[in-house]
Amino acid sequence: MQEKKYLNNEQIPLALAVFLATDNYDHEEGVLSATSLIKPVRQLVLERRLKEQEAEPLLEDISGLVASRMGSAIHDAIERSWTVSPAAALKALGYPQRVIDRIRVNPEKPEPNTIPIYMELRSYKQVGPFKVSGKFDFVGEGMVQDFKSTGVFTFINQTNADKYILQGSIYRWLNPDIITRDVMWIHYIFTDWSKIDAMRNPKYPQSRTVSQKFQLLSYEQTDNYIKRKLSEVERLADAPDNEIPLCSSEDLWRTDPVYKYYKDPSKMTKSTKNFDNLGEAAARQAKDGGKGIIKTVPGQVKACRYCKCFSICGQKDALIKSGELVL
Repeated sequence: MQEKKYLNNEQIPLALAVFLATDNYDHEEGVLSATSLIKPVRQLVLERRLKEQEAEPLLEDISGLVASRMGSAIHDAIERSWTVSPAAALKALGYPQRVIDRIRVNPEKPEPNTIPIYMELRSYKQVGPFKVSGKFDFVGEGMVQDFKSTGVFTFINQTNADKYILQGSIYRWLNPDIITRDVMWIHYIFTDWSKIDAMRNPKYPQSRTVSQKFQLLSYEQTDNYIKRKLSEVERLADAPDNEIPLCSSEDLWRTDPVYKYYKDPSKMTKSTKNFDNLGEAAARQAKDGGKGIIKTVPGQVKACRYCKCFSICGQKDALIKSGELVL
């Protein structure tokens, strides 16, 4: 693995910069993680090519690592709360000593009359030429549970629900002896929660933390998904860019198109009104005697800006040319 180097273009003070430049994640060469398997095929294929082409370490600015480091810090703190000395906290929460004494964190093998808790264990499976790996956050009573520090928008719109289900299903596929339940919990810790917004809007999360249960895919469904995905990655390893499947609108975080209506075609500096669908825009145009103009602004894609494969992706070039990706 190449030596990691960072930029500090925003001149973040050293006291904070060291925290942002510290990466405690256990990166492994030649291993596909559970989170990687959720990525689109195009990204997986191009990432492997990018690694082969790298001659110098990629330089990343630490200003873009704040959310990631905050998430890692929260995960580390939760893990320490269970692995260092959970007894005092459990007692403070009202659990009787007889229950506390039965808890075993990361036991090598289950013991009779105990309560096993598993945390941050990494597992592996070989699938053809690929080594698949995953490290879950927490397993209790046979159920996998994941901690997500995220914005409220992600929860309200359920933008990552399918990814959470797939990630949890892959963890169970990797650890069928530990993860025996077919449901999982996601524990959200909101980074931008507002008490005022919670009071005003009943659909807004009413607490800074919310837990949500999801149904996992079956073991067979997960196994088929992984094998199909890896088969595609292997088949397309040397394929030209135009033969690699394009990332979908969902993968690209594409926004909906906007239909801008201009009542006076001679004044195009500012639209008279914007519409979410063409039908409403056309109705307004007809109401005004049909003299106006409707200009369609295609939905904008955002994910490309954060993709490691940006420099070698042909789809990105086409999106820039069409105006769908504005840098």
